[in-house]
Amino acid sequence: MKLPSQIDLLNAIAPRRGTKVVRDVVYGPNPYHRLDIYRPARQRRALPVVVFFYGGSWQSGARAEYRFIGAALARLGLVVAIPDYRLYPDVRYPDFIHDAAKATAWVIEHIGDYGGAADAVFVAGHSAGAYLALMLALAPEYLAGARSDRDLLAGAIGLAGPYDFLPITGPVYRKIFGAAADLVATQPIAHVDAEAPPCLLLTGAKDNLVLPANTAALAARLRAAGAHVETRVYPGIGHIRLLLASLPPLSFTTPLLRDIGGFITQTMQARRQVEPTASRPDMAGRANPG
Repeated sequence: MKLPSQIDLLNAIAPRRGTKVVRDVVYGPNPYHRLDIYRPARQRRALPVVVFFYGGSWQSGARAEYRFIGAALARLGLVVAIPDYRLYPDVRYPDFIHDAAKATAWVIEHIGDYGGAADAVFVAGHSAGAYLALMLALAPEYLAGARSDRDLLAGAIGLAGPYDFLPITGPVYRKIFGAAADLVATQPIAHVDAEAPPCLLLTGAKDNLVLPANTAALAARLRAAGAHVETRVYPGIGHIRLLLASLPPLSFTTPLLRDIGGFITQTMQARRQVEPTASRPDMAGRANPG
């Protein structure tokens, strides 16, 4: 008898009441090109959309393992797509970014059939997934290559993302990224411009796997370019616990979901010129250099 894994236990205890899911939606020709869509069980209008990419160092992960985050975001009043994408050693940089772009382009074109608003699509992710989300938001060529447009993104949300990790020292990461003609171009921070969509960058002050310095550096570069960026650094929170803050009881002590929901609401209000967005304080500065 197979014992349940930790991720199975997390998904078992995650509240799912009030949400529904459509599984195994095809977004491309490869067997990995599948996604699941979560949404509120009852909705009367088209809702903002989050395309959420899971982490796993570009080497592991599966969309079924992240039911807890799909359901948590759906309970905020969002339509959530969680795609699979190809992983190392089957592929290397930039193939997983192309998969992320293909999934996002599919969502932009088809999410209206699932109750989502095509003009309110946010890319998001945790760890390596945050890398994918920010590469799509900052490097326009990826969505263009998927026959879409970065300008169609409403915003980007990164949780504990590696945005500025040169030099690459780990042997596996050298294999994943080492064949790139330009290593600098593998970094999200290298693609910042003033036209970037609004960004929310979240991290834990005690993250020893992807240092908070990644968030601080990217936020500073975006700000210098004139782009809109907000940051949150959660005291006492590490790399994995940041994502687990979407689950009770951690959701009551770490306002991850509240901050994500607030950012999406304010961004859409500003986008639709309902009212101006008040910028939240930036806490990813010198006090948390990583």
